[in-house]
Amino acid sequence: MDVSDFEFDLPPDAIAQRPAPRGTSRLMTLDRRTGAVGHRRVADLPDLLRDGDVVVVNDTRVIPARLFGTDAAGRRTELLLVERAPHDESWWCLARPGRRAKPGRSFDVGAGVVATVRETDGHGRYLVTFSGVPLAEALPRIGSTPLPPYIHRPDGIADARDAVDYQTVYAREPGAVAAPTAGLHFTPELLDAVKGRGAALARLTLHVGIGTFKPVKVDRVEDHRMEPERGEIPEETARLVNAARDEGRRVVAVGTTSVRTLEASARSNGGRVAPGPVETALFLYPGAEFLAVDALLTNFHLPRSTLLMLVSAFAGRERVLAAYREAVAEGYRFFSFGDAMLVA
Repeated sequence: MDVSDFEFDLPPDAIAQRPAPRGTSRLMTLDRRTGAVGHRRVADLPDLLRDGDVVVVNDTRVIPARLFGTDAAGRRTELLLVERAPHDESWWCLARPGRRAKPGRSFDVGAGVVATVRETDGHGRYLVTFSGVPLAEALPRIGSTPLPPYIHRPDGIADARDAVDYQTVYAREPGAVAAPTAGLHFTPELLDAVKGRGAALARLTLHVGIGTFKPVKVDRVEDHRMEPERGEIPEETARLVNAARDEGRRVVAVGTTSVRTLEASARSNGGRVAPGPVETALFLYPGAEFLAVDALLTNFHLPRSTLLMLVSAFAGRERVLAAYREAVAEGYRFFSFGDAMLVA
């Protein structure tokens, strides 16, 4: 399957640079069996749920993972925390410009924290050890929100508003370097309305990694490799999901990260979702079988992206691309701060 099969025309002004107030975005509905499209609002979501649905959200919390450091020569280098390393106070990072991140070189990143490059993996990641004031203590003061590259700010750095906007209202487990963006639409009141509809709300954690920004550089879909991401499925969530599947009720995943977590667990456990730690590099593209998820709330994704491929696997490439063309024509807002789609 060619990556070019997932191309579509998107005007630059369709990319949302700021979100609408939570709960007010538009919501496209897509019937995954017929391709029928409808136009609603996110506030209408409870009306589209059924009594007994299990709605699964990802409660990972975005950390202020973008740091700027100065070396002994006074040169400024950006470090982006990507994945915590097994070593104490060490992270795998991206660096810009990478040529300055030489093993042995140190950077003052502020608030009494020093970052020292230990090694490189040869693929653009650097193992960095942080010393001085503990990084977890200093990070809220020295780090900034790691916005996706298609969201632009005048100074190139996220502002105070972004620190709120790029975080779900139910985020509680720190560790993500990108938000599970379908969840950004929810307000506490909307969550209450979901539960009032008779749906159960379940949580899991998948710490979204830099792979969410990673472009697909191969020509064939099957040749792409995902970056591994880690998280955990609580025992109660596994119980609720498995019971729903056994009883013919729907599991509604909020976001592609919730889908990948549930499906990775089901693939490893004979079709059942198991509680406990999860590590997955699962790549879902057309032809994949879904074992745990019946409906998906998601945003509109980049052309040629693994996220678009996942939605296409769930609902069919032709139906999804037709819906995307309609979304463009109808003025929907795209990507992380954009509008939503319910595929069921």
